[in-house]
Amino acid sequence: MINIHRPRRSVLYMPGANTRALEKAKTLAADSLILDLEDAVAPDAKVAARANILAALETGFGHREAVVRINGLNTPWGADDLSAFANSKADAIVLPKVESASQIQEVATMLDKAGARSDLTIWAMIETPMAIFKLQEIASAHPKLEALVLGTSDLVKDLHARHTPSRVETLTALSLSVLVARAYGLCVLDGVHLSLDDEEGLRLSCIQGRDMGFDGKTLIHPKQIELANEFFGPSPLEITEAQERIAAYDAAIQAGAGIAVLNGKLIEELHIQDAKRILALAKAIESFASN
Repeated sequence: MINIHRPRRSVLYMPGANTRALEKAKTLAADSLILDLEDAVAPDAKVAARANILAALETGFGHREAVVRINGLNTPWGADDLSAFANSKADAIVLPKVESASQIQEVATMLDKAGARSDLTIWAMIETPMAIFKLQEIASAHPKLEALVLGTSDLVKDLHARHTPSRVETLTALSLSVLVARAYGLCVLDGVHLSLDDEEGLRLSCIQGRDMGFDGKTLIHPKQIELANEFFGPSPLEITEAQERIAAYDAAIQAGAGIAVLNGKLIEELHIQDAKRILALAKAIESFASN
């Protein structure tokens, strides 16, 4: 289940083969790091990258969440990846190209047999048309599943579509992923923005993903972290409004009313639940910033 006290505004992919990048990651303002053994690592560098990530995990990444994207279990490296990180200091295992509940269940079983920590969770990459059709099956596969991660680059390729500024080519998949994540209490992370020099495009993509309901955005370069943190974290205005809603509602309850009105807007219990979520997230972000 999603941990609302864990900010995941910015989730940066870091190639496991690059030791300098892994070291630099310990200084970045990203909330989470996906330490990658799959797409970002050439076949002849897989074993060395695995060792690099294991060594980096031993020294830790501070408050940053460290998750490892292993190779698929149908590859020559996947089983060894999973075995290597089952008892590591990783926070989660990211499984690529998930298309069925059985893939999640297989990973969970292998982790249990390896004696993995009970709090080591699984993230599922949603990056194929079949994955979209199987979203509900995947989301309900196992209690260890914590997050859905959209792989929009692979999805666009498989659709024979084109990347557009509006992302019309993936809107159906994005919306369905958010709906399923919310229905099953999972975190859901938006796909990457591929153009490193297109700051305005990244800004619009972040705003769109936030407004759709995503918890954060996956990133391919440190220069993208600042915008993701800005748009996927609560603004000062949102924090103030959340505090005011709670205060107004509490006052109404004390007065024997079941609802409150603030600045001409009706406030009910559902608005208070969301206000408390916003304040919990803001508190967690503040705590991270002080570390």
